[in-house]
Amino acid sequence: MYGHPETLLSPAEARAALETFDRTALLVTTDLAATHLPFLVKGDRLIGHVARANAHWKSAPCEALVVMAGVEAYVSPNWYPSKAGTGRAVPTWNYETIHVRGHLSTFEDSARLEDLVARLSDRHEAGQSQPWTIAEAPRDYIDALLRGIVGVEIAIESIEAKRKLSQDRPAPDHAGVIAGLDASDDPRDRAVAKAMRKD
Repeated sequence: MYGHPETLLSPAEARAALETFDRTALLVTTDLAATHLPFLVKGDRLIGHVARANAHWKSAPCEALVVMAGVEAYVSPNWYPSKAGTGRAVPTWNYETIHVRGHLSTFEDSARLEDLVARLSDRHEAGQSQPWTIAEAPRDYIDALLRGIVGVEIAIESIEAKRKLSQDRPAPDHAGVIAGLDASDDPRDRAVAKAMRKD
């Protein structure tokens, strides 16, 4: 794939993107351990938890990178009307991403861990017709599970959000990519087309 220009979001746009990110992110620590997990944003911190067997908490305190991948899709050069006239078109990839860098520390306080688990559950259960709550599970079961996790907290030092959505292409090519992605059976491709309409 050939690279094309990315757009860096402004600090305010990057912060807004971080606040609304609602999927798992990839946590990478200096020992090159990598784990996908959900985070909550709390002020200038990202907060999540890992299994006690996970290597991340054993490496703390340390520097960390959190990669939050947004929409992404392959872009065929056949979708560019300009290809017919110039032949100057190559495959590429459109995407959105957020990179958060910071200092990782850990916590094991059971009340704080339970609050984190409850808040994460509440956030991701919000769309359910009957949202599950932590209070529905037996107390001894929750207590045992809490003993098996460690909280991770990343003090945010930088947020970099990038977007590459064919913004460097002429309007007809941009529209051609949207049409090509819209015609896909893959909902991920159609999500990129939707993001391109907003950009």
